[in-house]
Amino acid sequence: MDTRRPLRILATALGTAGLLISGCSSGSSTSAPSVPAALAPHYAQQLNWRDCGVGGFQCTTMKAPLDYAKPDGGDIELAVSRAKATGPGKRIGSLLVNPGGPGGSAVGYLQSYAAIGYPAQVRARYDMVAIDPRGVARSEPVECLTGPQMDAYTQVDQTPDDATEVNRLSEAYKEFASGCERRSGEILPHVSTVETARDMDMLRALLGDEKLHYVGASYGTYLGATYAEIFPARVGRLVLDGAMDPSLPAVDANRDQTAGFETAFKSFAADCVKKADCPLGTTSTADAATRLKQLFAGLDARPIPTGASRELTESLATTGVIAAMYDESAWPQLRDALTGAEKGDGSGLLSLADSYYEREPNGTYANLMFANTAVNCLDLPPAFADANAAAQALTGFEKASPVFGRTFTWAALNCAHWPVRPTGTPHRIEAKGADPILVVGTTRDPATPYKWAESLAGQLSSGTLLTYRGDGHTAYGRGSDCIDSAINTYLLDGTPPTKGKTCS
Repeated sequence: MDTRRPLRILATALGTAGLLISGCSSGSSTSAPSVPAALAPHYAQQLNWRDCGVGGFQCTTMKAPLDYAKPDGGDIELAVSRAKATGPGKRIGSLLVNPGGPGGSAVGYLQSYAAIGYPAQVRARYDMVAIDPRGVARSEPVECLTGPQMDAYTQVDQTPDDATEVNRLSEAYKEFASGCERRSGEILPHVSTVETARDMDMLRALLGDEKLHYVGASYGTYLGATYAEIFPARVGRLVLDGAMDPSLPAVDANRDQTAGFETAFKSFAADCVKKADCPLGTTSTADAATRLKQLFAGLDARPIPTGASRELTESLATTGVIAAMYDESAWPQLRDALTGAEKGDGSGLLSLADSYYEREPNGTYANLMFANTAVNCLDLPPAFADANAAAQALTGFEKASPVFGRTFTWAALNCAHWPVRPTGTPHRIEAKGADPILVVGTTRDPATPYKWAESLAGQLSSGTLLTYRGDGHTAYGRGSDCIDSAINTYLLDGTPPTKGKTCS
């Protein structure tokens, strides 16, 4: 894991591009809702903090109803961690953090980055807190496939050329879904974003905070916006960085994201072709795109060795390139990996793909990809009902991205075979009555296109948009003093930046 900024995945190269917009509206009352009587025991539980075994952190568990419609029907145990405010200065309260995904471990993010790397003045006045969402990491994780099964799954051809390959890809999605149902069938209907937002409110109360202060990145912005929709009067200082647009159907969101990765690739290519050793040529971004597509086509026909038991297939190579689009600091690594692949060594791109999938050297996988699919497929109806619908959408996706269009089209087919019916629908989130909410967008963000931030800020009745003109996914803590200063000021005194503020 990148200890500076873990990069969370919105749509993986294979099998998790169902994307992440949830539905389920709660209304927009501006008065603080009382706790329903059926939930009173949960809101009254005691958190028993203990040492985590990680210096400076405390850990505990919290019980929430597995099914909020049946609060007495059994609980789910959720992992929580915190680092107490360091001072000096008066403590403001707790600051919950979520790195996105869905499926990213918030506790892991807290302990490896947020409670260490967030600005000192913020850590001085907030207890830094994280809860692993239900079904994620330490919170009764969704499980689907074994390590060897995941290895095979990630190598399935995701740009099928004929009916046989289409059927093979569809079968892979079915086997993945069946594995999730077999291993985690009880929890699968109860990992929605709405339920996780309700869990966050319970934690807010147990921490003794009147309002929720929160920094959410990527999918974490949708989680934060959903909280604001359900509990507008309990919104404190919410930073939504790398924002989602909850009003989009899955197919539109996936197509937008496809275009976002094309934008990011062009930015990488423009930088690469200026260098004498660029493995994609030194003439133009168009030439670089052609060279990359040729590399992918060659791997589709003949995978290359990696020095490990797995060869580099087209699907793994594509995932490796996509992984490097999240942060421009990975561009030198990507250049080296592509140079190696051109010479017949696939180890560099395989390493990038493994980091994306959170695969350990011993062949085991974190549950990120399992939780990612489980949440996405529950939050929104599938982008495509069947393979024919995906095939009909190819032209539009390839127009959005000549490089990645085919991959993202077929990846969006995965939720068609999900064993649990979706509970959400795309809709606008206004959160009327909420305190000011800060929405942050990056102009060349690959995973959450800038227009999504514009849209969310416009939907939220109290939304303010802060713009970062630059590359990479999300903006806070990525080196812009202008961005960090604006967010820090908001977190410390509640004052959002002026309307239309732009940083670079």
